[in-house]
Amino acid sequence: MQTPETESQPGNATGRTTYEHAYVRRLFDIIAPRYDFLNHLLSLSLDVQWRKRAIDLLAPYKPRKILDVATGTADLAIEAARLRPAEIRGVDLSRKMLRLGSEKIARRGLQRLITLEEGSAEKLRYADGSYDAVTVAFGLRNFTSLDSGLAEIFRVLRPGGVVVILEFSRPRGVPFTHVYGFYCKRILPVVGGLLSGSRTGYDYLPSTVDQFPDGKELVGHLEAVGFSNPRYCPVTRGIATIYVADKPS
Repeated sequence: MQTPETESQPGNATGRTTYEHAYVRRLFDIIAPRYDFLNHLLSLSLDVQWRKRAIDLLAPYKPRKILDVATGTADLAIEAARLRPAEIRGVDLSRKMLRLGSEKIARRGLQRLITLEEGSAEKLRYADGSYDAVTVAFGLRNFTSLDSGLAEIFRVLRPGGVVVILEFSRPRGVPFTHVYGFYCKRILPVVGGLLSGSRTGYDYLPSTVDQFPDGKELVGHLEAVGFSNPRYCPVTRGIATIYVADKPS
């Protein structure tokens, strides 16, 4: 079993428990076959609407080249196809997630537009300024080093480019926050574990949400690596949040 480490994060006094790439890869390889089904079931399909909203916020930038980091089974990359860019590339650590994503892309006839490949978000192989936009959905909190990953995203964006991040967050307001907390810590791991065959995976996922900096804290990390005009939009009472930030021209 992987021994977690604690990453000290600005504005996060308790630190953030992080895991090596190999552990994260193995975990998502295990849950890959049921990942999409469980995402939709356990979020009551709200995740579909959140992705649509994220791409709506990207649309005004009219990107020609898009990089989808931590693409998983490529749901956000597929959603971005409606913007009719010239190229979408998705990168992820998990080969099994990528294989499932490739099958979905093929069913939609998007093979010429969307390319998937294995790789680490924290060590992207692309040249500086290669992309007009970078997107991330539900993958940022799995980065071993948050700031290193954001710095890599900043590096591969062209001046004037944009990053759009969709990530789970901690809802505010009683009693909703208590109900959601109970659901994530008690219900989701049990149901997810039974249906996916991996209780470990669905203990891991809520724990990463609980410790991850969100809202103004994440905006601070975006500013620290050089992004300008960062803004965020909570959705569904803050269960998730969409972040948009620009790379200065």
